[in-house]
Amino acid sequence: MSSAISAPATQRFPLAAMMVLATIAFTAITTELLPSGLLPQISSGLNVSEPVAGYLAAAYAAVIVITVVPAARLLGKVPRRPLLVALVLTFAISNAMVGLAPDFTAAMVARLVGGLAHGLLWTTMAPYVTRVVPAHKVGKALAVVFSGNSLGLAIGAPIGTALGGFLGWRAAFLFLAGFSLLLAVLAFWLLPSARRAAGEARPSLRKAIAQPGVKPVAIAWPLMILAHFALFTYIAPFIRDAGLPDYAISLSLTVLGVSGLVGIWIAGLTVDSHPRRSLLITTAAIAVSMLLLPFVGGSLPFALVLMTVWGAGLGAIGIYNQSAILRAGRENKDAANGLTVLTIQLGITIGALYGSAALVVAGPLLVPAAAALPVIAALLVTIGGRKAAYPPGPRESVWKSPRPVKETEGTRLPVR
Repeated sequence: MSSAISAPATQRFPLAAMMVLATIAFTAITTELLPSGLLPQISSGLNVSEPVAGYLAAAYAAVIVITVVPAARLLGKVPRRPLLVALVLTFAISNAMVGLAPDFTAAMVARLVGGLAHGLLWTTMAPYVTRVVPAHKVGKALAVVFSGNSLGLAIGAPIGTALGGFLGWRAAFLFLAGFSLLLAVLAFWLLPSARRAAGEARPSLRKAIAQPGVKPVAIAWPLMILAHFALFTYIAPFIRDAGLPDYAISLSLTVLGVSGLVGIWIAGLTVDSHPRRSLLITTAAIAVSMLLLPFVGGSLPFALVLMTVWGAGLGAIGIYNQSAILRAGRENKDAANGLTVLTIQLGITIGALYGSAALVVAGPLLVPAAAALPVIAALLVTIGGRKAAYPPGPRESVWKSPRPVKETEGTRLPVR
């Protein structure tokens, strides 16, 4: 990291601030996924069909793809701390608007507002971390922050869905709005300031793409997300076709979320020292687990072991790739990070379509094998990106320089 924008090595690790950022990530993921679990109630409450109600989720992702790069460029000079607080407040407003929406059109507008905040959040948060955390602890900080993603998947959306079932879908969104408002207060209080250095260039997507390591990361990471959503979206029909019990559907989602936390913890320990080797092993493990899933033969323990590998790997690759894109983007890392937010959202969208095609063409049992193909492609990109995109870490050097020697009376002795 450039010394002009990175926190000094002597600075204390801001754990409280990282926990706030993790909670913000949790809130963002829960906001994104909440409509999916409440579609029947939303469609009934707004007098639209379930497919139409599903547009509340699709539009959220679409607005991220369309706005993330220009919005990030427009707000590139805004100080990070007030921007983060404003984004959390925007989540509160968006969720409150959905909860109070008189009709579907109003709910759609509210979701578009939330999608805009979501895209900006992910272009802002990781670069902000690099500015307030000591350079040698950035990996640890990203692991803490991104644990919020897995918690959102594991418990955020399910709790919100359950709350909607008990109190109604509007109450679920209003509760999330209140939680976001409280979180904005905590962010204002606990997040440190991180202004740009005087000579730091304005983010440039063109210059970011020109960096030799950016394109491989912006391709490999979304391929992994594509594979995950191709299988995750259609996990229910796979489980039924594999002869597993119906309760395995909810159990598998929990296993994926909890194991994702384990993967994030492991990545936090290795991303700063062994990033390349760890990413290669993790990507290969995900591919193997997906290729083996069609052969579970009704064995729930075997299936859960493979899903644990899949979930842990998914949690870990986010940390490894986030670190890689920030490093590869150099002085344009904000723009590079925004590029990956865009390509990841495309990966999510295409992943669901790819999984649907695999479901129709090959059948539910072979969806995991189809999902493994983009993982293998990502592995090949990672292998080929050794020089600029995924270089070895400080403890991965195979060849060590020979110790210098000095001559003393004809005898060569190692220099101490």
